[in-house]
Amino acid sequence: MKQKKLNSLRGFSLIEILVVLAIIGILLSFVVPSVINRPDEAKLIKAKNDINVLESSLTLFKLDHGDYPSQLSGLQELVNKNYIKSLPADPWGGSYQYLNPGIKNEIDIFTYGADQKEGGEGKNKDIGNWIEDL
Repeated sequence: MKQKKLNSLRGFSLIEILVVLAIIGILLSFVVPSVINRPDEAKLIKAKNDINVLESSLTLFKLDHGDYPSQLSGLQELVNKNYIKSLPADPWGGSYQYLNPGIKNEIDIFTYGADQKEGGEGKNKDIGNWIEDL
């Protein structure tokens, strides 16, 4: 009887939740641009979803290896260790940036936006895994 009660209280593990979130993010990055008829907004949403997937993959990496990839290894380490198949380009054709240690979080994952320069406003605004953007 006691064993049945323990089994009924089990929930999802952190890894299961992160995998589901990553899958949802990947699906949304394909569906949202075709549904939204506003290209700038669709690109913003795709960037946020890509950043969420990268952040989830980095969290899994940390759980398995005890720490995030070094600044030198960068996001490419996720591909090298088979956490993701390939690194996505941001919606404007640039690369996602990675800082370890981060400036705004423990690690920072971001894109410079449409102008591919630091700072900016509107579609040129930097988009990252910091709270005000995601």
